[in-house]
Amino acid sequence: GRRRLARRRGRPPMTQPVRPPARPPVPAVLSVGSNLGDRLGTLQGCVLALAQRPDVDVLAISPVYQTAPVGGPPQPDYLNAVLIVAARTPARDLLAAAHEIEAGFGRVRAERFGPRTLDIDIISYDGLRSDDPELTLPHPRAHQRAFVLQPWHDLEPGAELPGRGPIAALLAGLDDDGVQRVPGAVLHLPAPGEGVPRP
Repeated sequence: GRRRLARRRGRPPMTQPVRPPARPPVPAVLSVGSNLGDRLGTLQGCVLALAQRPDVDVLAISPVYQTAPVGGPPQPDYLNAVLIVAARTPARDLLAAAHEIEAGFGRVRAERFGPRTLDIDIISYDGLRSDDPELTLPHPRAHQRAFVLQPWHDLEPGAELPGRGPIAALLAGLDDDGVQRVPGAVLHLPAPGEGVPRP
């Protein structure tokens, strides 16, 4: 009994694992769009899926716009919106999360600029600039897209696209005839206990 007690006394004290410090949140701008199926329902489900992630806080949601497709084969019009989020995850991990949510809503990457159930683009991430082909920041075509700049401008009129300047000036130089606000279409943050709808 004494030997066993001595062994126990000689053991080093147990320590709790040290958790890495929480990553501070950084601002990011996401563009979401859908032109297949229940477009508005899919965008709402996307907002809920993002809001339920522990590493993303959805801070603001733009009005919803109906927009003509840009490029690609003939296809239905899109519903588009912009989300301002606070991300506590690196840009690459945020992109992976976006792809996971897209897949959950049946996104199939069959052809470039083709129709899709859900599209989530990272437009800007903490002002970062990157030429990485897998994640170019800011989004390389955002300055040419009224369906991105108009809803973003609704939320942050004084915002700037890194390397391109004020979004108000960029928007003023674009033809926005194919971008129409949808009356009565509102996306919202989740209510307590509200789950993510799936197709």
